[in-house]
Amino acid sequence: MLQVKSVEMTAWRVARPGPISGGPLERVRETVPEPVPGELLVRVLACGVCRTDLHVTEGDLPVHRPGVVPGHEVVGEVVAVDATRRFAVGDRVGIAWLRYTCGACRFCLRGAENLCPNSRYTGWDADGGYAEFTTVPADYAHPLPSGYADAELAPLLCAGIIGYRALERAALPDGGRLGIYGFGGSAHLAAQVALARGAQVHVMTRDPAAQSLALELGVASAQGMADPPPVPLDSAILFAPVGNLVLPALEALDGGGVLSIAGIHLSDIPVLNYQRHLFREREIRSVTANTRADAREFLAFAGEHRLEVTAHPYGLDAAPRALSDLAHGKFAGAAVIIP
Repeated sequence: MLQVKSVEMTAWRVARPGPISGGPLERVRETVPEPVPGELLVRVLACGVCRTDLHVTEGDLPVHRPGVVPGHEVVGEVVAVDATRRFAVGDRVGIAWLRYTCGACRFCLRGAENLCPNSRYTGWDADGGYAEFTTVPADYAHPLPSGYADAELAPLLCAGIIGYRALERAALPDGGRLGIYGFGGSAHLAAQVALARGAQVHVMTRDPAAQSLALELGVASAQGMADPPPVPLDSAILFAPVGNLVLPALEALDGGGVLSIAGIHLSDIPVLNYQRHLFREREIRSVTANTRADAREFLAFAGEHRLEVTAHPYGLDAAPRALSDLAHGKFAGAAVIIP
């Protein structure tokens, strides 16, 4: 077991929320965190770079913990445990966005813990994985499927889980036609889940490299961000945080179609026209975080169906550059920090 009181680590903290070009992250040396009862201490092996990290860092989301360490797609090795029997020292575990729920409110009691008003989140309310070590409540740590490298597992822990929930919220019928708007870390995983279930998938993205990746994964078509797909859609998912895309996505839906909006942040939506955008029982649904059941279901799916994870590695020292590259769309797939 690691003796943490005398060990230092490197971490990145959000010192001044603002545009990534202004250097909001500060590199620090500090003592390894000491887990409280019920928590695991985890050595970070890989941490995915999520667009939510960018929203936290740039101040799009309100500050919950001043100077927080971002990162909530953490693959790590347990180095210290409390009395829990769920995990042992040496186990490889996953740390995701959802960190705590009360278990007693009306949402928790009906199985909707993602809506718990007392919920807390990794990399927003508590320090996350842009560091060499972090902690996690044992009840919110996840066993991981075999057959994947650390860098491949990391994006599964938010991009994968949220994409899975967004797909569920989109109510795609069996063999249906799914539209995906934006094709980054989450979308390229959700597309594979839909394809494995027999869906026909159409991708709308401005990035030629992302279009190529989508076609390589087996989608039926890939076109520009606001271009109409070649067929009416039964369901659509908006991954890009761009409110202007809500309108073309709704117009692309067939009667009774559902648009699922996957992000935690979205720019303003323009005025809707009822006849063009909503009539014929088209729907808009938002996605708010995830439940632990979502995580278990998706990670089990990933264990049974080998997903192709496009991961771009960055060293811990390059964490600000990874976020900047994400902001400027410099890669297709997902960025992963490897300490």
